[in-house]
Amino acid sequence: MNIQTPPSIAAPQASTLQRPSRAEAEAAVRTLLLWAGDDPNREGLVDTPARVARAYEEFFGGYDTDPVELLARSFEETDGYDEMVVLRDIRLESHCEHHLVPIIGRAHIAYIPDGRVVGISKLARVLEAYAKRLQIQEKLTAQVANTIETVLKPKGVAVVIEAQHQCMTTRGIHKPGVSMVTSRMLGAFRDDASTRREFMAMIGSPRLGAEG
Repeated sequence: MNIQTPPSIAAPQASTLQRPSRAEAEAAVRTLLLWAGDDPNREGLVDTPARVARAYEEFFGGYDTDPVELLARSFEETDGYDEMVVLRDIRLESHCEHHLVPIIGRAHIAYIPDGRVVGISKLARVLEAYAKRLQIQEKLTAQVANTIETVLKPKGVAVVIEAQHQCMTTRGIHKPGVSMVTSRMLGAFRDDASTRREFMAMIGSPRLGAEG
């Protein structure tokens, strides 16, 4: 299937740039350790640059994933199902592009099929593909919703993200327990207040402290 990717959901330019070598990345970590005031050659830190490089491969693996391709395979055998599909309480782990510290929370994604559906794990994978990049929450919310709308062409898409940002809980203003909520409503979710209310009722109140 040949899907044209609009500029609004294309992979960030950084993914096309030539990356430094692992040795260069590890040298950069050693420089930061020195900047922090410690000795990168002491026993507890000697392997830290390598560990950080491996961790970054995991934290920012989304740059190597095409969110559009994740949704390329959809299914028509739905027996006419045309009500909303909701995936709620998806664990979210991202990193603030301003301070490189974690953003931790949950996302809720819904769409109303227009003849085709997609495997529900793909919705979570689209979120992860964008979350595992340097982000701000507003952009992340829009990217997930815009991609689902562009590829699946449903009757509507809704994305709500609620998250805590370590850039304000562990530094700066130091306000723990504060969560940020962002939403992106497209199609029926934007135009029909009753559809929007139904979705909001399904996802319920914020549950950042809930486990499971």
